[in-house]
Order: sequence, then structure tokens, then C-alpha cells
Amino acid sequence: MSKPAFTISTDASKLDVEMIHQFLSKESYWAKGRTRETVEISIKNSLCFGVYTQEQQIGFARVASDYAIFAWIMDVFVLPEYRGLGASKLLMRAVVNHEAFANLRRWGLMTHDAHSLYQQVGFQQLKNPEYFMEYLSKKK
Repeated sequence: MSKPAFTISTDASKLDVEMIHQFLSKESYWAKGRTRETVEISIKNSLCFGVYTQEQQIGFARVASDYAIFAWIMDVFVLPEYRGLGASKLLMRAVVNHEAFANLRRWGLMTHDAHSLYQQVGFQQLKNPEYFMEYLSKKK
């Protein structure tokens, strides 16, 4: 495949919610079984980034933030047939450089296998992991 031209948009009306739900609930390791309703609610309450080639959405990321201090990046993916063509790097650069997040002091994310991607845009291992805590709800 020759390298297609990619564009990034935060226009929620352009999002292919069916494709996003399909990928997250069926193909991702972190969101298997996620319901369409949950995907829709998460999109509604986040700033979402779509990656497009021509008019087809081929990638996604969403950010939950207070727009002042902190943001958490979630549900990042590029469809398998478009990986290795630069779409994920373009996506992540668009996310961390978006004007809405210009004053943030801290970003967070979790990944099982994409450390090198995130390191390319400035992420690093936690300096003080012992400071971090989590609460895992028993709800699905």
C-alpha cells in the first residue's frame, strides 16, 4: 500500500461510531465487549480525534480532561491495514498539540504494547509510580 494522505479532525459529526464500536468491542484488547451505548457516552464526554484518509475514518483517540491541569488519553487505535504508515504518530502529535490542552501540566495514559509510539511524542515511564493509585469498580 502506498502511503495515503491522512487528516485529523475533532469534528464529532464526522466520527464513524459504528466502526469505533466495532473495533473497540471486537478487536481491541482493552475494551472487548464494550457496549455501543458505553462507546457513545464516552465519545459524548470526551474530546475525540478521528484520523481520516479521504473521507474514511481509519483511526481514533479520545481525551478526557479538565482543560486546565490534566488529561487522560484513551481508546487510541489505527485500523490494522493502515498501521506503519504514520497515522498513529500524526494522531498523537495532534492530540498533545491541540490548542484546548495548551496549559496542561500532566497527561496520562495506559498501554500494554505501544510504549515506543507514545515515547516519540514525549511520554515516559512514571517517575514515581508509588504515588499513583487506582480504584477498579466491580461494574462492567
